[in-house]
Amino acid sequence: MSGTPTLRMPLLTLPGNDITEIRGILNGTTNYILTSMERGLTYHEALSSAQQLGYAEADPTSDIEGYDAMYKVVILANVVMGVPLQPQHVTCRGIADITPGDIQRATAEGKRWKLVSRLVKRGTDVLASVAPEMISLDDPLASVSGTTNAITYDCDLIGPVTVMGAGAGRTETGFSLLSDLFDIARQARQAQRVLV
Repeated sequence: MSGTPTLRMPLLTLPGNDITEIRGILNGTTNYILTSMERGLTYHEALSSAQQLGYAEADPTSDIEGYDAMYKVVILANVVMGVPLQPQHVTCRGIADITPGDIQRATAEGKRWKLVSRLVKRGTDVLASVAPEMISLDDPLASVSGTTNAITYDCDLIGPVTVMGAGAGRTETGFSLLSDLFDIARQARQAQRVLV
């Protein structure tokens, strides 16, 4: 999610909460494609547009097959939930099979297609998946369009918390790297203070 604080935010502002589910739109490219298909483009036209705008790579496999989102699910499980999840533990399906007919059916039912990444805590186990889902328009994730991403943390004390932000683009990715560099520098300064 580029510079959107999907990892730091829950670690710094949600301590004391048991996060029982994490659900989100973690890939801006697929979200852009699905939004474009709602506006009447075919899957291939939407993908071509995403490539021309620099959202999708020349080989878009990692995005459209859900692998990019799958790796993010693994990171969230390990960092936020403290579960040593591996990529092979994530059920993964992409958006390449979504047709204009599927889009029309969702619209008729008052729903919208999204590539949803999900982690659900069941006791000491975590179920992990990435798959296209038709979600109701009253779901906070349904309002997320274009390259924007969103993530919802279901917390036992304060309920669901949803964060939205940039998900794809050169500037956004650059900001993400800059944010990480600032964080590394801050941690290095703190470590030096401890040693002194």
